[in-house]
Order: sequence, then structure tokens, then C-alpha cells
Amino acid sequence: MNLESYKHVDGVSLHGWSHEDIIRSALSYKPRSDDIFIATYPKSATTWMQYVILSILGEGSVQKTFADYMLTSPYLEFCGEEGVEKMPRPGLIKTHLPFHKAPYSPEAKYVCVARNVYDVCVSYYYHTRGLTPISVKDVSFATFHEMFTTGKLSHGDYFDHVLSWYERRDNLNVLFFTYEDVKKDHQLWVLNIAKFLGENYAQALRKDPELLRKVVNASSLSNMKQIFAEKISASVMNLLNLPSEKSLKSLQVYRDIWPHMGELHQNEDFVRKGVIGDWKEHFTPELIEKTKACFRERP
Repeated sequence: MNLESYKHVDGVSLHGWSHEDIIRSALSYKPRSDDIFIATYPKSATTWMQYVILSILGEGSVQKTFADYMLTSPYLEFCGEEGVEKMPRPGLIKTHLPFHKAPYSPEAKYVCVARNVYDVCVSYYYHTRGLTPISVKDVSFATFHEMFTTGKLSHGDYFDHVLSWYERRDNLNVLFFTYEDVKKDHQLWVLNIAKFLGENYAQALRKDPELLRKVVNASSLSNMKQIFAEKISASVMNLLNLPSEKSLKSLQVYRDIWPHMGELHQNEDFVRKGVIGDWKEHFTPELIEKTKACFRERP
């Protein structure tokens, strides 16, 4: 976890393994009228919401492999424009870009999810640590917290990102809510999201309790963990080795990056606990005060 491991491309900060051409492709993408985006700051229950939305679109069915998951819900900053162009439709485009950098069209739809800043910080710490070479010795939570509160990490400042989308919450094509909202009433928010995607999706769920149950269950923690059972590096290589009819040519640039990342620090599962309040096991009183100071400094 050091600043030298990040790239800065056209005002966007990303992990060092990112590729400039793909990032610029993502930034220049022109949305279609039938595009659906999920826009979040990293580790804000993005994967869970992807599963919810994909299960709504797929009538209770979800992808069974990491490769199919990535092809059906491409990460824009990782897959670039080609990933979206080849995405089966209806599909879902994932982005961690703030509003002022994200491809935006009033005709496309944007599902925006925010999460408690403390829990985001903890989850993002484990994610980042698992992508850090063992040659970097200091991978303490305190060090990451300093990076997090100063915005000197992949995708920049948490508050800037969340506020950029929150300010658009009244747009008819933006649905903004929190992870904690969904945890309180999963079924209600499945219906809310379905209505936003299209009244036909909401009607289908309201008329068929069994379908609603399938959609809710499809996004369970156990189902998500099955997709991410492998190390992320192995999953990426599997994605690169897909048959030509499924593969994305633009991703081949990662062949010169991922195999040479070297040994990484121990990582927890990509999908960790999915709970509220895990931050209490990590934050000292001093770190809590530092985080509160960031709140107070916001305009």
C-alpha cells in the first residue's frame, strides 16, 4: 500500500495494474438508452447489488462463474468500452467513477449505492491489502486509513464520490439509496429496484411470490461467495483465457501485467462478511476521531 502503486489517468486514480488505454476507453464511452449502471465507491456492497439487479433481470437466475459474471456485468474501468459493447442485454455496467467522470446520459439508468464510511474503509482495506505485493512491508490498517481519509488511493476520495451522486438523487434516471437501507428490508428494496428498472420487472415480482423469493435468495452471501472462491488473480487469468467467441480482445493487455504482479499479501474473500458494524473491530478511538474530523472539514 504505497502511492507509487497507483496510476493517475485524466484525473482518475486507479490501481497500478490498470491500463491507460482501457481507462480512457471507459471515460469516453457514450451510454445507450438501454444502459443500466451501478455506480458506487469501491466496497460499498457493489457486488451484492449487482447480484440483486442481475437476478431481477434474469428472473431469479444469476451467473455461475466469475467469467460469466464479468461478461454480463462488466467493470467499465477494467473492461473498457468493448466489455459494454459485447455485454448480453439486458446487462449491468459497473463503475466506481464519480458523477463528473462517469459516462452519463439522461436516457440511461443509474443505481447508486452508498455505505457507512467506517465499514467501507475496513472492507476496502482488506481488498487493497490483497492486491499489495509482499515487498511492501507496512500494510497496517492505520496506514491505509491515512490513505483513505486523504483520498490518496484508487478512485480517490470517498466523500467526493458519494456526494457527486447524492446531488443527483432527484434525477428521474438515478436511484440513490444505502446498503443499510437494503439490509433492513431486502425484499422491499428488491421491489423498489425492480420498479426503477422497469414496471414490467416489478409487476412480475409482485404477481409471483416464488419468483420474488428466487430473486432474494439468488443474492445471498453464500451464492456470491461461490463465484469468488478463487484468488482474484486466478479468476482474471481465467477471464483472459476464454474461447475466442467469448473473450474480450481489449483485456489481453493484462497478460503483461497480472502474471508479473508477484506474490501478494494475504487476502480475505472478495466477498467478505456482508455485515453492518464490522468497523468496530478495527477502529481505535484515535482513528474514529480522525474520521470524524474529515466529516467536519467537508464544505
